[in-house]
Parts: sequence; C-alpha cells; structure tokens
Amino acid sequence: MVCQSNPVVQKVCELYEKISKLETLNPSKDVNMLFTELVNTCMRPNPIDVSKLCQKIQEIRSHLIKLCGEAEGLLESHYSKILGSYENPLHHLNIFPYFENYIKLSLLEFNILTRQTAINPPRIAFVGSGPLPLTSLVLATKHLKNTYFDNYDIDSAANSMASRLVTSDPDLSERMTFHSIDIMDVTYALKEYNVVFLAALVGMDKEEKIKVINHLAKYMAPGATLMLRSAHGTRAFLYPVVNSRDLKGFEVLSIYHPTDEVINSVVMARKLPLQPAVHQPLDQGFGSIVLPSKCACAEIHSFNPINRMNMIEELSLEEQLS
Repeated sequence: MVCQSNPVVQKVCELYEKISKLETLNPSKDVNMLFTELVNTCMRPNPIDVSKLCQKIQEIRSHLIKLCGEAEGLLESHYSKILGSYENPLHHLNIFPYFENYIKLSLLEFNILTRQTAINPPRIAFVGSGPLPLTSLVLATKHLKNTYFDNYDIDSAANSMASRLVTSDPDLSERMTFHSIDIMDVTYALKEYNVVFLAALVGMDKEEKIKVINHLAKYMAPGATLMLRSAHGTRAFLYPVVNSRDLKGFEVLSIYHPTDEVINSVVMARKLPLQPAVHQPLDQGFGSIVLPSKCACAEIHSFNPINRMNMIEELSLEEQLS
C-alpha cells in the first residue's frame, strides 16, 4: 500500500507527529523549522494521488491541513503587525519570508487571467484576504494598477491589520477596501465583480470549500471569472484539493500545477449562465430537468477545443517564468 511504502508519506507523518505536539503554532524557531521541513518535503515532485491514501493517512492529512492553515494565519498576523509599525509598510513587504513566492504566484495568476479574459477587470473581490493580503497588494501595485479591490474576511481584527498597511499610500487607500463579513452572507453584491479570487485558506476541509464554491456559483454574475487555489501531489498535504467536479455551475478553463517553489495550483473557471429547465413530454413520465454543467466530468478542462489550446498555452507559463 502506498501509505506504507512511500517515503515521502512516511516523512510527512513523522513531521505531523512533531507539529501536532507543539504547544503553540505562533512563529518561533521550532515552529518555523518544522513547517519549513514539511514544505520542502511536500515540494519534491511526487505523482502520489492523495485521494487513494488509506483512511488513517487521510485523517492525518485533514488535520495537518488545518494545522498548516492555523500556522499560516499566525505567521501572517505576526508580520502584518511588524509591517504596520513602519511609516510606509508597503516599502518593506519583502521582510515576509515567502514574499517572493507571492510575487511568482501573483504573476502566474495574472498571466492566466489576462490570457483567458484579455481585459483588466475594473473591480475584483478577494475572499479570505487575511491580515496580510499579499495577493491583492502585489496585483494592485504590479499588474492591475487601475483595478479596485474589495477584500473580504470574516475576521475584523485581520482586516484592521490589513487596512493599516495601505493607509499611508494615497493610491491603494483609494482602490482597496476591507469588508468584515462571512462571504456566505454576501449575496447580490457578488454580481458586481468581473473576477473573484478565493483564498486557499477559505474552507479548510472539502465540504466547507464546496459550500463556499456553491454560494459563489449562485450569486456571481454569469460570465464572471473565479480564480481559486488548489494543490497537487504531495502538496495536497498542505492545502485542500479542488477538482473540476467540485465546481458545479462553472466552466473550468484551466488547472495549472506549478513544480517550482510556488506551492498552490491555480484553477480558473467561468460562471455559467443559468440553464433553463428542459421539459420532457408528459407521456414519458419525466418532470423538468436541468442540464448538467459542462465541467462536471472534466478533470483538467472543459470539452472545448479552444479551451484545450488555452490550457496548453498556460502549461508553458512555467517555462516562461523560470
């Protein structure tokens, strides 16, 4: 069984045992060392399919993802407080240990977005922005310099820290707002956005993630773009996996799996128009049915030859960025 024979899985389980015994996940020498080792272990190329792991390892993975999410949130809060103490916080973003990863990830997402849409969206929603909204900050300062960003986070304390980072910048303080609200309570306002980003830490288990995606599918405008983050191979020990079948109500345009130090896979999908009910003749004994989403059976992209060409183009992005 792969659970018993795969050395990477064994190493991940060893690290999980150590991490789960920590008294706190606040940044410290021991915490930083263990999570750095975990990330480096999971980054190594490995074709493992985590969905086929045994129940015991599935439970470990589920708990580990939550521990990683908690640690990441505490790390971001720690550095957001430090950055907030500077007169110009945006001049010092590079003190965050993974800032270069966000630079690369944001460039990757921007390239995928503009290849598919060919427009600079006037307004973007970022769901789960947190205390250190690096994706929004990088996109707003380097790639989408005329776009307005609405950042949503359920934690008002996180939003207070995040807003402090942009108050000294006259441009970003005008283009970036922070909303303290559960995204499940945001309904028709979602129709205002051309693009919605869903952070990896929103929905730390499969059921919660799908619940949020279904809510977005219900209220986003038809044709709007959803950008979300997933994980592939052993990187799925760090973040939840989002598959095409999880995106009901959307047409999946591409799924890109980096192989460098960028951990997250990038999923891009388009909100489908509402499908009208199809009525069968009464003598056939069927009521009305709704046509299924095109993407329901697609693993990588929808059954559209143009999308397939786009996917091939996007897969070459890694070579361009290296």
